[in-house]
Amino acid sequence: MFDEALAKQIIVVNNEDSSYSHLMQPFRFAGSPTRGSDLEIMWQNRNGQSLTATVTPRKQGAPGPGRGALGKRSTRLELNRRPGTTSQGILIMSGRTIPCAIGRSGISLRKREGDGATPVARMAFVAVLWRADRVAPPATLLPRRAIRPEDGWCDAAFDPNYNRLIRRPYRKSHEAMSRDDALYDIVVVLDWNCTRRLQGRGSAIFLHLARPGYKPTEGCVAVSIADMRWLLAQAGRRAHLQVRT
Repeated sequence: MFDEALAKQIIVVNNEDSSYSHLMQPFRFAGSPTRGSDLEIMWQNRNGQSLTATVTPRKQGAPGPGRGALGKRSTRLELNRRPGTTSQGILIMSGRTIPCAIGRSGISLRKREGDGATPVARMAFVAVLWRADRVAPPATLLPRRAIRPEDGWCDAAFDPNYNRLIRRPYRKSHEAMSRDDALYDIVVVLDWNCTRRLQGRGSAIFLHLARPGYKPTEGCVAVSIADMRWLLAQAGRRAHLQVRT
């Protein structure tokens, strides 16, 4: 089920919300998703508070992937820039090194919308999205949901739904989650500018699949599909990515 991280860090909105702060927007529901709607999502925090939601069902009592030691601890994924290049990095998890692509502008302490940089930060793994029409669901303890054709992500600063999953069509700038290429066939939403949104500080910072040759991203971190599946199988419920300078 969707856990506390998801409940506190990501919301799904409709197109009718109009109230927002021009400087900072803490987590809140924008709009009112209702049970049975297209945007219904299952949230559950540590205190057992449930909000509307959609999850991939799991049989009662069936063990989840990675249950045991991996399911009981936070899993740390560390990213360092690869020497000699600006837009590639090396990920380290559980003693294993993994090549990755990073932002075209490298790594930045001063992340801004559209700058093409990967932010220096400790970012929790919030949720996993995947293309059910293309790939099998990843094995993971993290909250997960299949991407829908109408899913998008708003990147319009000062829009009420900035850095939020939205339903398309949408009037302001956004990107479709159902891409023609394979980059978002499996996506991990990272907690960059999600819990408390600062307008213009960057949106849609994901861990997603890499282009051939690990070509630069627009600020995300990208790995091969084989490495993605391994990472997600290893990741505990409180996994996070630590990006270093």
